[in-house]
Amino acid sequence: MIRTIHFINFVRKLATTTALFLAPLHFLKLGFGGVEIGLIVSCFSFAPIVFSFPTGWMNDRLSMKRVILTALVAEALVLLLIGAAGSAGLMAFAFLLFGVANNALDVSTNSLYYKDETDGNPLHKYGLYNFWLAAGPPVGFALGGFVAFHWGYRSLLAALAALILVSCLAVRGIGAEKFSVVSLREYRSNIFNKRTLAFSAFLFVLALHWGVEGTVYGPFLRGRFGFNEEQVALYMGLAYAGLAGASLLISRLKDDRRRNRRLLLFGMVLSGLGLVLMVQGDVRLSFFFRFIHEIGDGLMGVLVFLTVSRLFEKRTIGGSAGVLMSFQTAGQMTGAVAFSSLGYRFGLQYPFFLAGAFLVANAAFGLYAVPRENDGVTKPAT
Repeated sequence: MIRTIHFINFVRKLATTTALFLAPLHFLKLGFGGVEIGLIVSCFSFAPIVFSFPTGWMNDRLSMKRVILTALVAEALVLLLIGAAGSAGLMAFAFLLFGVANNALDVSTNSLYYKDETDGNPLHKYGLYNFWLAAGPPVGFALGGFVAFHWGYRSLLAALAALILVSCLAVRGIGAEKFSVVSLREYRSNIFNKRTLAFSAFLFVLALHWGVEGTVYGPFLRGRFGFNEEQVALYMGLAYAGLAGASLLISRLKDDRRRNRRLLLFGMVLSGLGLVLMVQGDVRLSFFFRFIHEIGDGLMGVLVFLTVSRLFEKRTIGGSAGVLMSFQTAGQMTGAVAFSSLGYRFGLQYPFFLAGAFLVANAAFGLYAVPRENDGVTKPAT
């Protein structure tokens, strides 16, 4: 089952991240402005705020396998709809559906992995999980940039949709599922406590910079360095390899809860500084600092998964982790609207400055908000 999850994550993140990061260049060709681009991308982020908990609740009580299969088919169809959309209104609707399908996949594959108990070293377990999530986008950027440059963004979306449909065949490799009857009172107890709410705020600020990447990242590279779609995708893909490499590296470490917490905060500082410094006018320096940013994101990604896995009991982790994902996606949505409006009005470099500064400040907040090594899982309500 674990290999099946890794394969599905590789394919779906290849498709989703490639389509999302290259979308702003397509939007500009359609004549959309900065505010419209921000609102469209925020629709992608809005869906998880509403659907993360219901999906996690279904994962705890009903089915993960069926949700994954349905969401894969839906995402393939939505990619075709995005290719057909010509107006900002229809594109926003398509991105809302895109967000619903992607969120269902995120929550359900996470739930499967959180509930699995086959790997005794959690750092190895979540390092490999994050590696396969991060390994798809570099491949997607390299191939997708070539396709988009030579045949257009719509052709790229059709190819990605076909790839996702093929991946549906792998869902049958997911084994038997175990479910529990979980009351809403237990979920309230899990979330509405001082420790979890502080960590949720930490995740909200962490996710603000994702709004930059979905709105101004590609146009910034094109404007600063004169890149075409293929060159933009190559830059993104090579830099993203830093995220995959950091995830693989950390998977080889022994689990040490005190060090894990320090690495999470250190990764956030690296991510923030890399984001600020990647606006260099020299493309080599810019790429170097972007690579540093991705290494920081890799450290954060693994250790956030690990921290969440220890916050909740396995029987309730689907719905509880889904609520935390709502906080993250609220941050992404906020960042998309705010940074896109700022960037397209005053200069595309400014969102990187601000988002990076928020990450560095959030690392300081993390000294309080990230649970310490002696914290146990949240106990169920009685």
